[in-house]
Amino acid sequence: MPKIILDDPDQTLSMLRESVETLATRVDGAARLRRRRADGGDLDRDLWSEMAAAGWLGLLLPEDMGGSALGPAELAVLAEGLGRNLLTEPFAALAVLPGQVLSAIGTPAAAAIAQGLADGSRITPLLWQDARGARAPLTLAGSGEAMTLSGSAHFVTAAASATDLLVLSERDGVPALVVLPARNGPAGSGGITVSSRPGLDGATIGQVTLSEVAVTQDQILAQGDAVETALSAAIQITRFALAAELAGVGAKALEDTVAYTRDRVQFGQSIASFQVIQHRLVDMWSDAEFACSAVTNAVEMLTEDTPDAAAQAVLAAKARTGDSAVTITRRAIHLHGAMGFTDECNIGLFNKRAITLNAMLGQSEDLRLEFLAQEMATKSTAA
Repeated sequence: MPKIILDDPDQTLSMLRESVETLATRVDGAARLRRRRADGGDLDRDLWSEMAAAGWLGLLLPEDMGGSALGPAELAVLAEGLGRNLLTEPFAALAVLPGQVLSAIGTPAAAAIAQGLADGSRITPLLWQDARGARAPLTLAGSGEAMTLSGSAHFVTAAASATDLLVLSERDGVPALVVLPARNGPAGSGGITVSSRPGLDGATIGQVTLSEVAVTQDQILAQGDAVETALSAAIQITRFALAAELAGVGAKALEDTVAYTRDRVQFGQSIASFQVIQHRLVDMWSDAEFACSAVTNAVEMLTEDTPDAAAQAVLAAKARTGDSAVTITRRAIHLHGAMGFTDECNIGLFNKRAITLNAMLGQSEDLRLEFLAQEMATKSTAA
């Protein structure tokens, strides 16, 4: 079956794959998803702690921030494994994205937060998007000890479970990254209001409103171009992690569907023997193979440190894997027949997870437009 294939001379990737599979044998991802959905929670702290203990949350962070200082190949294998096993804790949004922002900032205060993120003791979602996924109007006003932060951010991961909030704000048109104590997330505490609504994949979609929240100078982690640079790099690597997870979701949905069609008997024979079913499975297989290949290409571009090529490869991988996973899981539901539409059948959960991941940090069509814009800019510069 399709999977992300990478060189593994020291067997590091194999060991990482095995660690994900070992956890998956003890943790039923689908059951955890259903339980979290029923409880209305936004994070399974026990599972999150296990992921921290395995070193996954700090995979990319430098060692002096409590991380493992590993690279794109290891990230791809880990994220693919999470997707295949339907381990839906928000690894990309809650570990990779804020972790890479903090790592790029690199100040002692940022490093301290990153260490807590790596060991699982701090839950630090990034507040930066509005209701349409664009930059949220979060404003830092005042000066000295009389500064306040106001605005509303949407699509906040684990908003209710947060211990800290990383807020991408603006002060007189200059970007500023501010850390706020979440005060355990109770609505209306210290000018911070947290609300949420159910998401497709068992998680919740958070909204945080800040109303003149007091800010001290030492809560400003960075200002100026460094903030924009850190965010841009973090978004790129997070899109890459999402692409690898989507590739895993699609590949596993295909694998389960192949197994189901072999076992399902109609008219005295396996439905996998019917030509029309075989054609659909081949279409799904080719989509999954192309998705895994796109991630492999992105790994190579990121590893070769070719910024323009890497940026375009990541956009292509996220667009390709997003379309692929959504298409494969929809076809998989169809091939499972009526039971595929029931909540008891796991294949529907893969579809919901694919839709959710595909929407994060840009739908496929938006990423393709961004790819074209970057490609034209690169050609214009070269000319």
